[in-house]
Amino acid sequence: MKIRNSSEVSDDISIISRGVVIEGKISSDGNIRIEGIVRGDLIAKGNVSIGESGEIFGNIKGEVINIGGKVNGSVNANEKLLLESNAQLKGDIVTKLLIIESGAKFDGKSSMAEVNTETSALNLSSK
Repeated sequence: MKIRNSSEVSDDISIISRGVVIEGKISSDGNIRIEGIVRGDLIAKGNVSIGESGEIFGNIKGEVINIGGKVNGSVNANEKLLLESNAQLKGDIVTKLLIIESGAKFDGKSSMAEVNTETSALNLSSK
């Protein structure tokens, strides 16, 4: 039997389906996919995927973040941020690697420095 360390990332994927609206902060030890609407911050130890129908009104923090929908808030990707062709992002970005596909809309500032997970530019723990 393997004992899981609480700092490990879960392989589980949580899905917020189209038609679901969540108000409040979301925290996940694993990966999360948003197809619905979230009004609040989203913090994941794993990857975050915002589908074409997904909308986030708050800050996002995760390892690898793919945005195909709408985000109004700051994004902190520890490894990589991908703005897909249908993405609309209004907010600042902190990431190591930034990929913006043709057609994506981005309004904000970007920083591609090493991301410090304890004291990042997006201090989500204070909310």
